[in-house]
Amino acid sequence: MERELTLEYVRVTEAAALASAPWMGKGDRKRADQAAVDAMRALFDTIHIDGVVVIGEGEKDEAPMLYIGERIGDGRGPCVDIAVDPLEGTNLVARGLPNALAVVAAADEGCLLQAPDTYMEKIAVGPSAKGAISLDASVQENLESIARREDMRVEELTVVVLDRPRHEELINQIREAGSRIMLISDGDVAGGIATAMEGTGVDVLMGIGGAPEGVLTAAALKCLGGELQGRLKPRNEEEAQRAREMGFGEIDRLLLMDDLVKGEDVMFAVTGVTDGYMVQGVRFGRDQAKTESIIMRSKTGTIRRIFATHFMGKKPEYYRKDVFKHI
Repeated sequence: MERELTLEYVRVTEAAALASAPWMGKGDRKRADQAAVDAMRALFDTIHIDGVVVIGEGEKDEAPMLYIGERIGDGRGPCVDIAVDPLEGTNLVARGLPNALAVVAAADEGCLLQAPDTYMEKIAVGPSAKGAISLDASVQENLESIARREDMRVEELTVVVLDRPRHEELINQIREAGSRIMLISDGDVAGGIATAMEGTGVDVLMGIGGAPEGVLTAAALKCLGGELQGRLKPRNEEEAQRAREMGFGEIDRLLLMDDLVKGEDVMFAVTGVTDGYMVQGVRFGRDQAKTESIIMRSKTGTIRRIFATHFMGKKPEYYRKDVFKHI
């Protein structure tokens, strides 16, 4: 992929964040999500790529745009796989809670796993614990292995877990091992990435979340040098059959990093919608807004943090019309 595309992907996540942030705390997650989707889709039309959405808003009959299989970009650039979550944490925005993000991952064609819209069991760590984890091992074994690699005691580790009834047994096992737990209401993409970011206080993510979000998290961790392992957990036979139709012959097979994200040239862009572990949320002022974004590339290992001020009155007409049409 062309390195010049890095800033273009940030423009896309910025647009989604700017469009959805005005809905913070207003209790309407659907309108917040729709604003992000519309803005992201509009900005993709301006990018010189021949892209196909492999992780998106759902099947074509479920989503009018950014659906799986949709071609995006102006068609004049490199062929790329695109994974998006225009608003990771719709409930977080609706409730005014931290860690809502606008996210895009890109890789060469055929390199991002097209994950079915089902659950995935996950374990994720940062670079220093890479190679120390296995979904086939017990919670205790994983935590002891991570602690040895980090030169810490198990009791000093912090584990991020989605606060869900399905995780009751997992939480009990983590507590029995002695590690600390950080429960989050939504947004396990942010939780997974936090394991590889300095200063977050997060060492490992465990539990069951969305499979598409697992691919996005793996893309970020590939850029950061971390690791994610996953295993599909369909909620019913219909979802299991859908996974088989998408090429998952063995539903319960262990998915490693190279299964989730192939190749060595992956780009990952994220812009904060609400304040969180990694980035600040959108700040609005008089006819302007401030955003914080991160763009990473696995090929070079470069991680850029971008602070931007957007003067909305100077934006092109299409931008004001498409990005802010819900406001």
